[in-house]
Amino acid sequence: MSDVRTLLKKRPLLFDGGMGTYYKGAPGRECEQANRLDPEGIRAVHRAYLAAGADAIKTNTFGLPRMAAAQDPEGEALADAGWKLAAEAAAGLSGSITLAGSTSMEKFANALAEAFMEKYPDVTVQAEFTGSSAGVEAVLGGHSDVGNSSRKLKDEEKEKGAVENIVAIDGIAVVTDPANTAADLTKEQLINIYNGTITNWKDAGGSDQPIVVIGREAGSGTRGAFEEILKLEDACKYANELDSTGAVMAKVASTPGAIGYVSLDVIDDTVKLLTLNGVEANEENIKTGDYFLSRPFVMATNGEISAQNDLVKPII
Repeated sequence: MSDVRTLLKKRPLLFDGGMGTYYKGAPGRECEQANRLDPEGIRAVHRAYLAAGADAIKTNTFGLPRMAAAQDPEGEALADAGWKLAAEAAAGLSGSITLAGSTSMEKFANALAEAFMEKYPDVTVQAEFTGSSAGVEAVLGGHSDVGNSSRKLKDEEKEKGAVENIVAIDGIAVVTDPANTAADLTKEQLINIYNGTITNWKDAGGSDQPIVVIGREAGSGTRGAFEEILKLEDACKYANELDSTGAVMAKVASTPGAIGYVSLDVIDDTVKLLTLNGVEANEENIKTGDYFLSRPFVMATNGEISAQNDLVKPII
């Protein structure tokens, strides 16, 4: 390490901030973790990569900085040795993390846990899917490190110390059984279906068939977001209230005349996806705000991220 820093003294310090400025996603989080554990070491990495070429840094790859440094042996040595400093600093993570909450965030949470454990082999990440409200309660009660919520945090949750860390925006998809002839609903029609004003598909662009209204259980983040957006809190007339995203998908798929709402992330060909106000539920329309049924994915912590332990900070 001392040899590396001797070399680094020959180079001007062009930038001395967090390396996450250059790298987004996992590499940035890893460097931020290294910065907390070894600030001098992470500054060494900065000098090394800047020595390797600013254009290469912007590519977000490790190979191109090496290519840029190939014609500068000292720069290449700095890139190799500097990165080792960061790797050594970050490799000290060990222990376990618990994520609890939203069933709609299951794919997200499992993918995050797998990627984190691959990067940090001595860390175990356990994901539990108990519902958004239960997840926030768990983190506030000290039973979970992170509470996953597929809705905004409530004022009372924030007053108790929960902090809303938004990690993604998800669309809420409206689905029917595959045989349904309806293709599009206006916002008003959707509201009237769920409040019981419209009870037959013939009044909403479909055939003469009773509507079976499916929803989530009380405490579900998806239900909370759906009812809040449509201003239907405590006004929905559900035929069935189910306790998971998978249960809603299965019930709608197998029930003639059924309608339900689920995370866009889980849509498959077992159900029919409706457009709303003529707008398809897809990533682009959610980003632009043209699709009105969307909500945040939140990783709630008990207190600010800066107050969390060194395992929790890099996972959010």
